[in-house]
Amino acid sequence: MQFDWTRGPLAEGLNHYHAGEFFAAHESWESVWLLAQEPEKKFLQALIQVTAAFHHLQRDNTLGASRLLQRALVRLERYPSTFCAISVTVLCEDIREWQRALKSDAPWPKLGSVRILSGPASR
Repeated sequence: MQFDWTRGPLAEGLNHYHAGEFFAAHESWESVWLLAQEPEKKFLQALIQVTAAFHHLQRDNTLGASRLLQRALVRLERYPSTFCAISVTVLCEDIREWQRALKSDAPWPKLGSVRILSGPASR
């Protein structure tokens, strides 16, 4: 399956994600996930888990966010450095940084959401 992040539900989800509308991003990507085959299916599931984690953070559920980020990381670490036009390396680095922040008693650093980058014109 070819992922097109420039239009359709993947693009809509990516736009929602970058706008901090994590639940809406989750919903957009889930429609693609339902039809996907492996290995894209598990990859997209990991991205959906990341969006769900940030939705939990918006609701001050750090434990739920931490658990979802861990599950996403376990899935993502099985993929090459770039998969479906997404930098898996950057994505995993950001997830690890968030995990460190969530485990710390110190105030969270000024972290943005995990970077989900697509294509050469990534944000």
